[in-house]
Parts: sequence; structure tokens; C-alpha cells
Amino acid sequence: MAQTLAIVDDEADLLEALEDYFSAAGFDVIAADGAAAFRTAVEGRRIHAAILDITMPGEDGLSLARWIKAQGPVGLILATALGRPIDRVVGLDIGADDYVVKPYDLRELQARLRSVIRRVADLQPDPVAGVLIGAPPTAVTARIGALALDPQRRSLVHPSGATASLSTAEYEVLETLLARAGRIVSRQTLVETGTADDRDASDRAIDVRIARLRKKITTLDPASGALLRTVRGEGYILDT
Repeated sequence: MAQTLAIVDDEADLLEALEDYFSAAGFDVIAADGAAAFRTAVEGRRIHAAILDITMPGEDGLSLARWIKAQGPVGLILATALGRPIDRVVGLDIGADDYVVKPYDLRELQARLRSVIRRVADLQPDPVAGVLIGAPPTAVTARIGALALDPQRRSLVHPSGATASLSTAEYEVLETLLARAGRIVSRQTLVETGTADDRDASDRAIDVRIARLRKKITTLDPASGALLRTVRGEGYILDT
């Protein structure tokens, strides 16, 4: 089954070239020349990844990226001719998986795209079919002991109503552990499934994130906190 790739760019020639290239590479491509056209084209369809131009008339790529990420774990690459550091910071902060500056080499872009798709596959509800766009979001997608995970607010919720907000890094770690619940997850895996900015993160950085996450879980419910365990020399495991 071909993976579905959405491409949004207001440069007609570039959009056509990208559509031809990735179609030839085996992708089912949805090409749109702006955010409005994209929203219409993908409604009710499943996609695996998207390449978005940041600078477009009307709704820009950053706004569109926020909307896509709210739908589910879609692999997301942002592209811009500006190369401004602030664009990269904002893009990664809202959940982009990678970032390229125009003009880019198509072979490199394809390699980055396939890497992104591999990293997000385990986080998708159906890795083969992709993420359904426009589907109503579920309030809770997983539980950690007595606690519920609210993905819309990125918070943990106790039955009493008490909550704990998670940082982006903590949420990504928890997502990865939940996707592999009951299995040991190495520190390297936690690095590789983070944002593009995390690729050089150290083992110590992962340990710190785990410690903060465990503290928040334990504060809400000590028994649930005990479900996040360290396996010495191997990594971490989450028993749900």
C-alpha cells in the first residue's frame, strides 16, 4: 500500500516538480497550492506525512502545521526560502519533525521524509493506513495506571480532576513509551523518536526527562508512578 504524502507550496513549478518526483518514488501524493486547498483536499483522507512551505499567502505553513499536528502523529517537514532561525524554532516548537531550506536537493528531501515517516510510524493509530484527517479527536487515548492522558491539552488527569501539564519533550517521551507499553525502550530510541532538534540529545538529557515525567505521574498517583521503571543498562519500560 502506497504511503500518502501531502505537499503544500504556492510555487506552481516547484509543486508540480515535487508531485512528479514523489509520485515516481511510490508515494500517493496530494498536492495543494495553499492552506485552503489543502484542507479541502485532505478532509476525510488518511495521510502519513506532509511537506509544507512556511511562507504562503493567506494562512501560512506554521498555522497549517499546528492544525495537522492536532489531527494526530503525521510526519511533518517544513520548507522555507528564508532560513530564518525564528522560523525553525517556532516550527520545531509546534511539532515539526524536520526543516529544510530552499533550494533543497530532492534526493536529500526524500531521505529526510522516509526517516521522518519511520520515526512517527509507531505513534500512529494505524501506521499502514496513516492518520485520518478531520476525524473527531478523542479526549483520551491512553491510560497510565489510574491516570488518563489528555492529548489535546498534553496533560495527565487523575480521577479526582487533578492534572499535570507535560512539556513537549515529556509528552514525546511518554508517547513513545506508550506506543511500546510493556517493552523495554532504549535511550537511543527515545532520542530518535523526538523532534529533529533532539537528535544529538545525550543519555543524560533523556534521564532528566524521564525523572521529571515520573515525578509528575507520582505526584498525581504514586502507584501509577511505579509503572514507569528503569531497566539498568537497557532503558525504560512503562507498564500500563
